[in-house]
This record gives sequence, structure tokens and C-alpha cells, in this order.
Amino acid sequence: MSTRGAAVEGATFRDRAVYLERAGALVLADTHLGRDQRSNVQLRLGEDRDITQRVVALLERFEPDELVVGGDLLHSFQGVPRGVRESLRDLQRAVEDAAARVVVTPGNHDTMLGELWDGPTADAHRLTDGDREVVVLHGHEPPAVDGDDPADPDLYVVGHDHPTIEIEGQRRPCYLHGRGCYRGADLLMLPPFTRLAAGTPVNGMSTADFMSPLVTDADLLRPLVHDEAAAETLAFPPLGRFRELL
Repeated sequence: MSTRGAAVEGATFRDRAVYLERAGALVLADTHLGRDQRSNVQLRLGEDRDITQRVVALLERFEPDELVVGGDLLHSFQGVPRGVRESLRDLQRAVEDAAARVVVTPGNHDTMLGELWDGPTADAHRLTDGDREVVVLHGHEPPAVDGDDPADPDLYVVGHDHPTIEIEGQRRPCYLHGRGCYRGADLLMLPPFTRLAAGTPVNGMSTADFMSPLVTDADLLRPLVHDEAAAETLAFPPLGRFRELL
């Protein structure tokens, strides 16, 4: 049912993130820092520390010029859970140590971001990826249309919906990629970077089941699963076809 090989030109998938080589940008979404303090479940080391360690590993692996967080950097809508300030400082320090810069595109959970984050933010962050224009945003709202903005991009990269796929009874985080499915541009949806998010199984989902308004035709979205052990990305049929195979 799946195929192997490069699923998106110029993109390398690893640990719920994507590296856009020609843009020199590492992109991830939905870290939800502080979620372990709001949950009955905690990882042994704490989820915030786990996230920082995994970001450091990705920075060492790819050596990007830029880390872009596609929204929901934080989890709590109000109040600041214990340890979140320290986690943000650790994250900033890790990026600085890697000689990179970090940009946050706020998500719907980031209501406290202005109280905690003094780094660059943008509602949508534009990247030049070779001859392709890429816009990163959280995806909970449609991108603003402004007459002064450059032309529509070739690819939107979003988070927000926390996609997962169920394979042989096991749920795995997945990416979703569709060609020409939003304003004629391609769409790439990232899984949640936090491992505390249960995720939303996309196997039988239709367009109306997605929260992001950038999903206008779910049938075109192809699930991608990165197999960490085999170091390869598996591409499944688009959801319109995938549902027929269930």
C-alpha cells in the first residue's frame, strides 16, 4: 500500500519535523510546551526537556540557518506552567549555540506567547526554497490576503490538526502532503512535535473533519510516515483512495 522514496522535493523528514535543504530551514510545529504539567501523563524526563533534546539532535543533524516553529509553541491558554520559561530559554540557547535563528508563527494556543517570548514572530513566515516560495504558518486561520504581499507561494507548511495514521492497529504520527490543493499551492501538514499529543487518525477523515481551513480537499492529501529505524519515508495513497482500501 505504501511506496518508498523522496515524497516532497528538497524535503527531508525526521522526528516529526521537516528540513527544507534549499531554504536552510528546519520546520516543526505543535511543541505545546507545558503540556506535561497540564496532563495526568508525564514522560520520565518531562516532555519539555524531551523536546529540547530532540531539537538539539535535529540542529546537529541538519545544521540549518533557521528554525521555524509553525505554531502552538506553548500549550496553556492562560497562566504559565512551571518550567516553561526555563524550557524556552533552553530552546533559544540551543538554537544560538547552533548558529541559527528561530522564528515563531503563533498558533491558537499561543495566547501567552507575548509574555514569554522575545524572539522574532510572524503570522506567516516566507522562505525561498530554491525556485519555490514556501510559507510557514500554524494553519488555524487562512493566510491573510494583502495587496502588498508577494505572490501566493508554491507550498504552505502548517500544523494544527495533529495528523496520525493507524497501520495494523498501531497509531503513528504522519505528515500530509497534497499538490495544488490550496489556492493552487501545495500543502504540507506536519504531525505534532510533542509526543504527548495523541494525534488525530486521518485514515477515514474527509475535508469537513479537519480543523484547518487550508484543507479544502482532503482526498488529495497523501499520508507520509517516516520510519526512523529504517531511515526512510513511506508514502501512502491519497486519503480519497486510502478510504477505499480500508
